[in-house]
Amino acid sequence: MPTFTEATTIPGVLLVELRSFADERGRFMETFRKEWFPQRAWGSTQSNRSDSRAGVLRGLHYHFDQVDYWYVAAGRIRVGLADLRRSSPVFRCATTIELDAADNRGLYIPNGVAHGFLALTDVTLFYIVDNYYDGGRDEFGLAWDDPDVAVPWQPPAPPVLSGRDAANPRFRAIPFESLPQ
Repeated sequence: MPTFTEATTIPGVLLVELRSFADERGRFMETFRKEWFPQRAWGSTQSNRSDSRAGVLRGLHYHFDQVDYWYVAAGRIRVGLADLRRSSPVFRCATTIELDAADNRGLYIPNGVAHGFLALTDVTLFYIVDNYYDGGRDEFGLAWDDPDVAVPWQPPAPPVLSGRDAANPRFRAIPFESLPQ
C-alpha cells in the first residue's frame, strides 16, 4: 500500500508515494488502484497518455464531475494547481508541485481544482480519470497566467500552448456561480 500525503495547501490534492520493487531485471511498480481513493466511485474509468516536449504548458483545466490521477512515466513536470471550488476554505489558492519519473509518485486531483503542467523536460504522463471523455461538456479552462489566480509556474521561457489553452478565459470572466461547489 502506498503512502498518501496532502500534496499542497489545497484540500483533497494527494501525493501518492508508490512502492517500487527492483532486481537485476528491472523494476515493478503498481501505479494505481481505485481502492486507494474511496472518496470517489471510479465508475467509468478511462486511462490516457500525454507526450509533451520540454517547454509545453498544458492547462489550466477543471471539471465538475471528474477527478484526475497522474503518474509521470518519463521526464519531469511542474504541476500547476488552483482551487476553484467556491466552498473551499482556500478558494483561489494556487500552487505548484514537481513530479519526476524517478520519484515514484502519483498525484490525485479532485474535481473543482484547476490543473495543468509545464513540461520541464520531454515527458510522458499517464493519467486516469473517473469518467469517460464526454466531448468537452465537463472540460473547462482558466488562463495559465491569470494574475488573479497567480499559479507560480516560473517558466524558463514563454511556454508553448495549444490554441485552446491560449484562449482559456481569465478568472474575472468566469461567472462565480458557474464555478464548482
